[in-house]
Amino acid sequence: MDSGSSTKRIDIEIVPYTSAYRDDFRRLNLEWLERYFYVEEIDDRVLSDPETYILNHGGCIYFALIGQDAVGTAALIKAGNGCYELSKMSVTETFKGLGIGRKLASAAIRWFEQSGGQELFLETNSRLTPALNLYESLGFVRQSPRKDSEYERADVFMLYRPVSAS
Repeated sequence: MDSGSSTKRIDIEIVPYTSAYRDDFRRLNLEWLERYFYVEEIDDRVLSDPETYILNHGGCIYFALIGQDAVGTAALIKAGNGCYELSKMSVTETFKGLGIGRKLASAAIRWFEQSGGQELFLETNSRLTPALNLYESLGFVRQSPRKDSEYERADVFMLYRPVSAS
């Protein structure tokens, strides 16, 4: 056995949505929703038809690939003129802790900035401590929770404030 096999570097590629990964988008998100919460009606609608609810409305979806396998995903959903929601972000349990979530969120933030977006927000849950830590390290700042959230599980609302905007 090769003693260096446990330190083998894993190549992670971040790619934009293609229809080949449509089922992976649903699978990856159902994995975390069913693990920590339950699938709400809004989740089912968006995960069943990401082209209609995300892409055709000016949003984007990214995937993290290891080889040809999708192991993570993140989306930006257009919420209004220049306003986007970072949403549907998931990394499969087997590959958590490798920085995949950071790579996905960073790709989405770059897309947001290059598209001229004005406001980027996310809604999450206080139980998801590792995710909250990641979002804060990327420049998201907690705000008062929204009363009009589409998600029953959302008890944390965050706005993106680029580090350079201080």
